Amino acid sequence: MKILLTTLLIALGICQSILAQTFELKGSIKDQNEKPIPFASVFLLQVSDSVMVKGTSADEEGVFLMENINEGLYFLQASYIGQSSEYLALEIFRDTKIGAVIIHQQAEQLNEVTVTSSKPVVKREVDRIVFNVENTVISQNSSWDILRQTPGVIVMGDALKVRNRATTIYINNRKVQLSEEEVRSLLENYKGENIKSVEVMYNPSASYDAEGGSILNIVTSKNVSVGYKGDVNVGYTQGVFPKYNFGTSHFYKTQKLNVNASYNFAPKKEYKGLLNTVNFMDDTGVFSMWDTDFDQTIRTKAHIGALTVDYDVDDRNKISLTTNAQLQPKRDAEYFQETIIRNGAGMVDSTFTTNSYLDEKKNNLSGDITYKHTFKNQGNLNVNAHYTYFDLNRSQDVGSDYFLPDGSFIRDFDFLTIADQQIDIITAQLDYNKYFGSTSFETGVKGSFIDSRSTLGYFLQNNGTEFIPNLSDDYTYDESVYAGYVSFSKDWEKWSIKSGLRAEQTISTGVSSNVTTINNLEYLEFFPSLYVLHTINENHSVSFDYSRKLKRPRYDDLNPFRTYINERTFEEGNPNLIPNFSHNFNVNYTLQQEYFFDFYYRDNGRYISTLTFQDNTNLVLKDVTQNVLKSTSYGLDFTYGKSITNNWYLYSYISLFHEDETFMAIESNENSFALEYNGAYIDLTNYLTLSKDGTFKGELGFVYLSGYLQGSYIQDELMNLTLGLRKSFKDNRMVLSLSANDLLNRYNTYFTSNYLNQDNRFLSTPETQYVKVGFTYNFGNFRLEDNQRDIEKIERERLDN
Repeated sequence: MKILLTTLLIALGICQSILAQTFELKGSIKDQNEKPIPFASVFLLQVSDSVMVKGTSADEEGVFLMENINEGLYFLQASYIGQSSEYLALEIFRDTKIGAVIIHQQAEQLNEVTVTSSKPVVKREVDRIVFNVENTVISQNSSWDILRQTPGVIVMGDALKVRNRATTIYINNRKVQLSEEEVRSLLENYKGENIKSVEVMYNPSASYDAEGGSILNIVTSKNVSVGYKGDVNVGYTQGVFPKYNFGTSHFYKTQKLNVNASYNFAPKKEYKGLLNTVNFMDDTGVFSMWDTDFDQTIRTKAHIGALTVDYDVDDRNKISLTTNAQLQPKRDAEYFQETIIRNGAGMVDSTFTTNSYLDEKKNNLSGDITYKHTFKNQGNLNVNAHYTYFDLNRSQDVGSDYFLPDGSFIRDFDFLTIADQQIDIITAQLDYNKYFGSTSFETGVKGSFIDSRSTLGYFLQNNGTEFIPNLSDDYTYDESVYAGYVSFSKDWEKWSIKSGLRAEQTISTGVSSNVTTINNLEYLEFFPSLYVLHTINENHSVSFDYSRKLKRPRYDDLNPFRTYINERTFEEGNPNLIPNFSHNFNVNYTLQQEYFFDFYYRDNGRYISTLTFQDNTNLVLKDVTQNVLKSTSYGLDFTYGKSITNNWYLYSYISLFHEDETFMAIESNENSFALEYNGAYIDLTNYLTLSKDGTFKGELGFVYLSGYLQGSYIQDELMNLTLGLRKSFKDNRMVLSLSANDLLNRYNTYFTSNYLNQDNRFLSTPETQYVKVGFTYNFGNFRLEDNQRDIEKIERERLDN
């Protein structure tokens, strides 16, 4: 840690020492009626060739400040929504203040108006893809819909994936700290018209944590005026069971203060079915066949609240406070399972049924405070502190009854498990960035401290209640991570380059009362990154990027506890998991800023995977989390979006991919086994404007996946046909929406594991076929944009189950 701090101080000293004599330029942007134009873009250009030297944006009052300008002659130009000012010649040899730069705003009166929107624009930057959607044909959809058709994104159930791996969602560079299901609910109710762009980072730079993979960052539009706005929204979904949700948000802004508060309540009753077949084997072949029909009914009550307060102390200092509360006072699950056991000849040997009841309570509370200082010489300093408290209580009562083929009772087996888990997360972070002409410099340090405590009690209940010590456990896990990074980027002529290096030192200790060895890990690792972009001409560009990444085990994965379906089917954690490291490469070719071709290769290393094994001796099926021996992924992606007509926009994404994984087959004499799959993913989505005034919109989408490698299973092909309609009333003050999913009933498919002495398959059938109706009412000055965001903490992601 001392080395990292010393490096940071030296870097900061070098930055300040090489500062040359520079000046600042201040002015305002107005229209022809002398009204300020908030957030207009301002550019300083070279006189010789009109190449941009610097750029900035005006504030809410149309005032701009441009700093760190070298002495010389320049042109100044401002623009806003496609309209620009005339060139203004300036000589900069001291701090300069000018009057208003005028942008003439054009307005036309038409007898009949046909509303059309431009198509979304995809822009390749040196370290990311920027998908600009503001004021486009798809901007009236939900944020979920916009992310679904963002280049490189694949939707699987409630999960958004990039390159067949889970991705992390950010809003304005603040991480969304919710489960996959909750993220989908949030984005479905977050208005697409608030979104300016979506940034896709396949290989995030050194300023981001080494933990994790790709990032989807939603950039919202700027606040445009002071005032108050709010909304209420309700939704109804009809699947196997009806569901509803309620939410409200409120935003208040003054010249110095922004306050945003939101609350969502989503009680649900869900059905999940599962058909499972296991063929237990010995040296002679299959000797026992188990067919299971498993029904789950889950009732959940969840309250999600958030409060964000921003206060501008002055022009250069800002304080932000963010708090989130996710309270789940109830999650009850009733499981019923019927299993038919046949011998190798297919004759029924016996049957058994299992009734299981799960009771779970969970609280997730967090607070985050940030101080930002903007230096006069065009630099920023950010200081952040964060705390999370996570608490989980779970009990499970399981009872099985065994019968002969004629229905005669044989025996029963009953047990109870009680589990508790508490996690505290504390982080502190400092970031500094500065521009030296066309060169950008970033550096920072971070400390993360995690304390996790878990207990499990296992009680046999056949003849009274008996505590079983060898199936019970107490587990503690402590982790400290110290990190520092440095990053440089530069643009010149037709080239852009960015490079960075991040160092993270990890110290962790895991202690289990049932495991005599204490699992201590201490390691210092370095994570380089490199990005190169070459713009050949206006129609052709190529880019390359590379980064090394880290994946630490989730806290639940390290917990050796077992969660049971019955005494012969369970999942268990693994306290001996180690972090895995990956190398990520991407090469892109862009044609006419419309056709995008990406070839990627990823060495996943000893990836952490959940694998299913059948114990043929004890007739047990178990899910085990372990490090695979090696894993690689590569593929070719093609993305193209086209406005067929003014009212019809077609988005297409095609991915041809390869996945392979070699793991230790622990129930096959500890042999290693390799699985691989070559597949294709196709997404075709049509966005339609169905009325002249643009208030009635429709969507028709089709997704095809040839198959997929998931742990020790290979998934069969699936298809999903979706339909959506959206109608706004009273100048968008009221919005009514209707959507339908899985119209072909082809979204749920079998997963098969068949190798060596393993032969099992399952079909999971959650409620993918449903119709959803939503209604939103906006009140107050509802045209305001808000400052809604979530806490950016990579450590919190590992809380997700």
